[in-house]
Amino acid sequence: MLVNRVLSLSVLLFGAVFATTVNADISDRHDVRQFIDQMVKEHQFKEEELVKIFQKVSINNKIIDAITRPAEAKPWHKYRPIFLTDKRINGGLKFWKKHEEALQRAYDTYGVPPEIVISIIGVESLYGKHKGRYGIVESLATLGFNYPKRSTFFRKELAEFLLLAREEGKDPLSLKGSYAGAMGKPQFIASSFRRYAVDFDGDGKRDLWDNSVDVIGSVANYFAKHKWQRDEPIAGRAKVKGKKYKGLVEKGIRPNTSLKAMARLGVKTKGEFNPDHEAALIELEQKKGNEYWVGLNNFYVITRYNHNELYAMAVYQLSKAIVKKRKVDVANNK
Repeated sequence: MLVNRVLSLSVLLFGAVFATTVNADISDRHDVRQFIDQMVKEHQFKEEELVKIFQKVSINNKIIDAITRPAEAKPWHKYRPIFLTDKRINGGLKFWKKHEEALQRAYDTYGVPPEIVISIIGVESLYGKHKGRYGIVESLATLGFNYPKRSTFFRKELAEFLLLAREEGKDPLSLKGSYAGAMGKPQFIASSFRRYAVDFDGDGKRDLWDNSVDVIGSVANYFAKHKWQRDEPIAGRAKVKGKKYKGLVEKGIRPNTSLKAMARLGVKTKGEFNPDHEAALIELEQKKGNEYWVGLNNFYVITRYNHNELYAMAVYQLSKAIVKKRKVDVANNK
């Protein structure tokens, strides 16, 4: 069949875009049948129910196109303006005022400050305004079966999502999210939802789509489980000299070198930090030259949400901007 030839060519070219959607019924594909059989055997799903789901699923090449062009591929000077905007700063302040009690309770419970929780929600979904427009099954099936580069990961997430829908009593075909299958205000992927989402308001449900209290608790719990350190610093500006510092950049974003050892390699930090604390040296591309930061443990924890230093820096800087705006408003009795 012509459709199958197109699918095969798509696989060989790792997701080249030939049409918006391919094959409105993927239930008879061999790899999909294998997946269905696995879900029946390992998780006791009913075969006929899964077949009905995949009969309604299309392969959407727009999703493959989107994942090959992530915003994180941009240089910092183009990435930063996407998130450091008046709309996100003012929206964050409004969100803080509306949910102050829940944010304080999350800090008391998990040790994660309000501005970080708020900033995550602001970066991920603009406080719930942009929760995604793709069917989650469609996204995960497209990437799981037609994007070989990361098919193993997305098939696992598809399994997690079907389990999640069953556990939460949701129709899997009714839920929408990002092109990568992230969902709700905090844009949790299915495995993160199942592992870290909490019922923070005690109503017996974990609702990350419409319940901001559950969202706040879930984001804070996520960070706590990834070893956020209460009241510890996140990042700081740095200046570099010489050439020895370059090796530090190449070590990546996990804290790897003490600040006093960094100093011996030409890295001078701004602000008061414990010289024995380990950090990573972060290099950000500006229009003219680079700027440098040290990222400590809590900066690394932010990257567990999205494994990229640009993302973590955007979250951090947005959080600082929200705090600054809040202080101004308090001073002006707003």
